[in-house]
Amino acid sequence: MSVAVRFAPSPTGLLHVGNIRLALVNWLFARSQGGDFLLRLDDTDLERSTTDYAVGIERDLRWLGLEWDRFARQSDRLDRYALAVEKLKSAGRLYACYETAEELSLKRKSLLGRGLPPIYDRAALRLNDEDRARLEAEGRIPHWRFLLEHESVEWDDLVRGPQHFHGRDLSDPVLIREDGRTLYTLSSVVDDIELGISHVIRGEDHVANTAVQVQLWRALEGQVPGFAHLPLLTDATGAGLSKRLGSIGISHLRDEQGLEPMAVNSLLAKLGTSDAIEARTSLADLAAEFEMSKIARGSPKFDPEELARLNARVLHATEFESVRERLETMGFLGVDATFWEAVRPNLTVLADVAEWWHVAREPIEPVVEDTEFAAAAAALLPAEPWDETTWGAWTGAVKTATGRKGKTLFMPLRLALTGRDHGPELKNLLPLIGRDRAEARLAGRVA
Repeated sequence: MSVAVRFAPSPTGLLHVGNIRLALVNWLFARSQGGDFLLRLDDTDLERSTTDYAVGIERDLRWLGLEWDRFARQSDRLDRYALAVEKLKSAGRLYACYETAEELSLKRKSLLGRGLPPIYDRAALRLNDEDRARLEAEGRIPHWRFLLEHESVEWDDLVRGPQHFHGRDLSDPVLIREDGRTLYTLSSVVDDIELGISHVIRGEDHVANTAVQVQLWRALEGQVPGFAHLPLLTDATGAGLSKRLGSIGISHLRDEQGLEPMAVNSLLAKLGTSDAIEARTSLADLAAEFEMSKIARGSPKFDPEELARLNARVLHATEFESVRERLETMGFLGVDATFWEAVRPNLTVLADVAEWWHVAREPIEPVVEDTEFAAAAAALLPAEPWDETTWGAWTGAVKTATGRKGKTLFMPLRLALTGRDHGPELKNLLPLIGRDRAEARLAGRVA
């Protein structure tokens, strides 16, 4: 069976780092196995699902480079779920229940108060036709539960190893609400069967759901897929993600922080694995390195500061052709590889290019504290053309003429030429500034 995986977000909100980690692992697994990646929008929650969220999910995945091979919407497949419901009813695996939410809550509280697991008592199975008619005459509308068989459910999880549940320890799940809406437990299985999903990769909070759904796969005569349940992200201290961190959306990382998609990918692909977290500039590199067996059982820690540091390393490894169009779109017309090579070691985010573009191409206010020294240095400026050897030759001549060396030689020149006490290596920046600007700045003029 060929490998096929799915990422199935609900368009009830924007993607955050926890969602993206699952999407990325699914994508990398598919690519590493020569399989395909399905994007399925689980949009049957009509009250909360919106077109804007759906569009946002697709935009965020594309920004990260996680293109999908196939696409589906659950709202387009309601007829398929209705057929599955009829099949389960015919097999005697769905039964009508009439308890209200309040009655079910009291039952759960009673069981928990006695130290028992909150498993549904199957009281609805003891109703006869007369009981059901009476309840419906009272205006009660049934919800429908799946009748679990009291049998063992086992699978070898690709992350957690051997898993074992018994049907008697699980509560019959509600598959159809009072309003007739099919719930995730059923619709997801129907989709996975009919769309040929070979592996379900999701968070470990779905492990118990899997035990239930395996019985559904069998009841619907579908091929049970392989499973991988990933530990959930925590914050940098090891605590569960707070609402603040858990809601860090991809749009926030992209639009507000200006981070690179490959920084996000590089971090999330390696979090919680045996691999070191290193900057990668392509998804192909991450896919070539991906192995499900590298994912550890411990909860990975998401640290925004680590992401920021990694973003800088990604930029430092990025070739000019990969950013040329983006730089031109940002207004840096005429940008070339020489400029990029000069400034990229000093970038934290791509927007930092603006500072060094300003220094190299636009008028700045120089900082000249020793006019006599600056004038002596200006007098020794060589004729153009300049290249990366010019800085060394010029400062050597200034050192000989003035006797200065080290910081007392280099810092005044940097302040005059750039107006800053830090920045790219001046052997690379000086040719971009050019002789006319350099001479004017050494004279203390805005240039």
